Amino acid sequence: MKRIIQKNLSCGMPLIIEPNLGVRSVGVSLLLPAGHVREPDALEGLGALWSELLLRGAGTLDSRAQADAFDRLGASRAASAGTYHMHLSMTILGENLHDALGLLADMVLAPRMDDPSIEAARDLALQALASLDDDPQQKAFLGARARHRPSPLNRSGLGTEQTLKAMTSKDLHEQWRRFAVPGGAVIALAGAVDPDAVETRLNALFDNWSGTVDDLPLELIGPRGYAHETDDTNQVQVVVVHDAPAEADDNAWLERVVISILSGGMSSRLFTEVREKRGLCYSVNASYKTSRESGAVTAYVGTTPERAQQSLDVLMAELHRISQGVDAGEFARAVTGLKSQLVFSGESTSARAAALASDMARIGRPRALDELADRIDRITLDEVNHYLARRRIGRVTIQTLGPAPLVPPLD
Repeated sequence: MKRIIQKNLSCGMPLIIEPNLGVRSVGVSLLLPAGHVREPDALEGLGALWSELLLRGAGTLDSRAQADAFDRLGASRAASAGTYHMHLSMTILGENLHDALGLLADMVLAPRMDDPSIEAARDLALQALASLDDDPQQKAFLGARARHRPSPLNRSGLGTEQTLKAMTSKDLHEQWRRFAVPGGAVIALAGAVDPDAVETRLNALFDNWSGTVDDLPLELIGPRGYAHETDDTNQVQVVVVHDAPAEADDNAWLERVVISILSGGMSSRLFTEVREKRGLCYSVNASYKTSRESGAVTAYVGTTPERAQQSLDVLMAELHRISQGVDAGEFARAVTGLKSQLVFSGESTSARAAALASDMARIGRPRALDELADRIDRITLDEVNHYLARRRIGRVTIQTLGPAPLVPPLD
């Protein structure tokens, strides 16, 4: 069993380490409380620019010098903006971790965000926004998100043309200093790590870093219901969203079993009923995502105008029929699938670092693989069916995109 070490750095940021002497790589995951929900309305889309600018120079290094420095160390790096956090990640050989952490710290403490880089990042963000017209599936997903949760939880993260064009260098720097703070942040490392050496190094790098963010009172219920966006194509996108348990809720693992039965491969209910038996669609799936406050299941069907109404009807019927219970074969396949996913994630240091940081953000403590495996092993068929009998999905959100609106089978 791999031990997990949990400490607080001198700046107050939690440090989570899972040493693994059986590998040579290290995964690093740093979450900063600079997600979409904290962006001022007039500056919506800050994260879209930050995620590009953080990789375009920091400290004494300009964009090219920073890229060369990471490359010399053999490090892969990424920055991405999420609903609650800005996520900085890195994978590197253990022997190069000391120097790489210095580069990572500069990204947090001293991003350059110079004018040429800002304009390049702005152009890329505007292109990403414009590309939605060529991605109807993503457009439908964002339409459903916009109505299932209220602002700011419903934000796409892309910003708007108006806000992206209006952002100034001052805005980007001031807001970064406001939200890139240790209070509400967490850093996690997994792999070939010397815990004492890492703690010493990070304390030296972040010793003078300070600040915190206020808790946000967030509403969870948006307008929901049915909406259609007309798009004169030969495809129809159907997205259905409903409520599900938050990560800290013990029912979250039962929900994962349920979603695996609905959409866990070619033997799943949605694939079988919507695609295999009836040939209604070219794609059908469902996924389950959680946060600290809530969870949601998102189901999707991509089909043709002629089959769209029946596709929606069958999809909704299956989302409701699951409440009648599942059989032993479905249950066994779902549990095996969950265990397999867990094993695969444990073999990736970057995945483990991301999971440890995510655990801290969502439930306030890291979880070992053994703990997660034990929770899956303890799930029984009766427990799942009892959960399904009392499971309530709330008022659903249905979004369609295609030539003509459909008739929603709303309760």
